[in-house]
Amino acid sequence: MGLKRSMRISRYIIYRETLVDNKEHLWSFIGSFTGIGLIAFIQSHLLTHNDNLFLIGSFGASCVLVYGAIESPLAQPRNLLGGHVVSALIGVTVFKIFPDIIWITAPLAVSLSIVMMQITKTLHPPGGATALIAVIGSAKVKSLGYLYVLSPVLSGAVILLLVALVFNNITSHRKYPAKRPARVKLVRRRFKAKRG
Repeated sequence: MGLKRSMRISRYIIYRETLVDNKEHLWSFIGSFTGIGLIAFIQSHLLTHNDNLFLIGSFGASCVLVYGAIESPLAQPRNLLGGHVVSALIGVTVFKIFPDIIWITAPLAVSLSIVMMQITKTLHPPGGATALIAVIGSAKVKSLGYLYVLSPVLSGAVILLLVALVFNNITSHRKYPAKRPARVKLVRRRFKAKRG
């Protein structure tokens, strides 16, 4: 009886998604190394020191999702691009309204970005950091204003997506973007039928 209970408890602690084989480790490493490497290369070699910043911290967290948890709903292209863009817009707007009140701008930018990502169905956890960077980032980041949304945010997210489309589909056992499960499609069809 004790062994069965221990096994059941261990399933809650170590569930299937955490048991990743060595091939998955390799492709996660190659994809994230290439994605961040491209962004860093562009920042260090193609942009002058007077150009804008191209590499932001929230891209590291995006890599965890789009290369390491590719089946997660939070890692899908709509979430990657939309989550970052929505959050960047929120962060810049909040900073423009309350430029020098960090105890209001920081929590407001993160909280509003979460709600807007939920409303737009683009929830991507690194988006919260993207909004926060717009508020607490360097003077260089803050001086970009709404250009921050286009570069580094959108352009960097597009690079991560393009790399994910290549490296997450090289082998037959990795598919990105993940297909929506048939059960979800069926539930949505029934819900639409009831409303219509």
